[in-house]
Amino acid sequence: MRISIFGLGYVGTVVGTCIADSGHEVIAVDTDPFKVKCIQEGRSPIVEPGLSRLIAARAADGSLRATMSCEEAVMNSDMSLICVGTPSNEDGSLMLDYIRSVCSQIGVVLKKKGTFHSVVLRSTVVPGTARSVAIPILEDCSGKTAGIDFGFGNNPEFLRESTAVFDYFNPPKVVIGALDEKTAQALSHLYKGIKAPKVITEIDVAEGVKYADNAWHALKVGFANEIGNIMKLHGVDSHKVMDIFCLDTKFNISKAYLKPGFAFGGSCLPKDVRAIRASAKQKGLRTPIFDSLLEANDEQVRRAHQMVVSSGKKKIAMLGLSFKAGTDDLRESPLVTLADLLITNGFDLSIYDPSISEAANMSGSNQKYIREGIPHISSRLVSTSEEAMKNTELCIIGNHGEDFGHIIKQANDNIVVIDLVRLKNAVGEKRKSYNGICW
Repeated sequence: MRISIFGLGYVGTVVGTCIADSGHEVIAVDTDPFKVKCIQEGRSPIVEPGLSRLIAARAADGSLRATMSCEEAVMNSDMSLICVGTPSNEDGSLMLDYIRSVCSQIGVVLKKKGTFHSVVLRSTVVPGTARSVAIPILEDCSGKTAGIDFGFGNNPEFLRESTAVFDYFNPPKVVIGALDEKTAQALSHLYKGIKAPKVITEIDVAEGVKYADNAWHALKVGFANEIGNIMKLHGVDSHKVMDIFCLDTKFNISKAYLKPGFAFGGSCLPKDVRAIRASAKQKGLRTPIFDSLLEANDEQVRRAHQMVVSSGKKKIAMLGLSFKAGTDDLRESPLVTLADLLITNGFDLSIYDPSISEAANMSGSNQKYIREGIPHISSRLVSTSEEAMKNTELCIIGNHGEDFGHIIKQANDNIVVIDLVRLKNAVGEKRKSYNGICW
């Protein structure tokens, strides 16, 4: 394939060189004459292990060259990858001036190009940037329609400085966001031979993946440091703690607990986060990450409550009261907190949870807690789903109760559904009045 790369910064230089080394023809574009001259002379404009050798080889065989002319690049390529910088503004938002400038230049050339051309945004941008900024500019300047007259895609990079060449050829995944099939197939071909999971998705999802990745990496660093600070105060070797922590690939280093949904609860997580935080504060140590964990959890409950308030409905059915399906444990269940908020604010609430109904007819601490600890909530419990759904205007799905999907399937389509857990098999998501808490 013939590829044009816009921007000879860190990402553009590495990506352009690696694409050329994969057997494609690459023409790089930059407004800086020094960077262009470096490529023309087979030298690297940046310091990155292994890159200089590749640039020298590919410039020598003609598969990698550079120019300052946007028209030359677009006219002599089938796809343009935008790799320009997106630095931060003072308020933390992205400065998109370089994106706007490059898109307008490419758009002007597309106006007079007679063959199909794909434009791919590889710069890191927040979700929605392609649809609100890049595509409108390209369409305005070209007079053409994205996805029909020219292709458009988003292809985030996952490169680490000092190992970028290795990372390009050995990525953790390849994410292809595409507006049209031609661009999706062209990008797939670009990565032919690279062994990694390949995902083709919407451009907005592709934009979001990079931020999920980097925010998670930042959180891991902060979490490890905060644990380390606390362990040191207790005289514990934090590296030994984390070495053992990382042995758990079932829950700790895994996809467990990483699906967006409702607040955490139960007998362990809230109590233990509070305890480790308190132990640090007693020794004078601030714990901003652990503080924010509890605040974020409370905020998710408030968010669910506000969704109900905003609906304007008053007759509410809640499916699930325990923090997790299949248990009668109500200790620190965020659904109990939500139910309390709804009752306090005057909503007519009915609650159906077969595990709790069973517990209410048994003896023990849970039965006592249901009867004595939350009498105003336990009085709203009903024994059948039919009772809960009778005359209801809005249904809250609180956990993955095994019969909840069937209940929603049978429910009147006019009933508003607020899903806090995303029921399995996307049950109910095609309803006209369905709303997930964070999807």
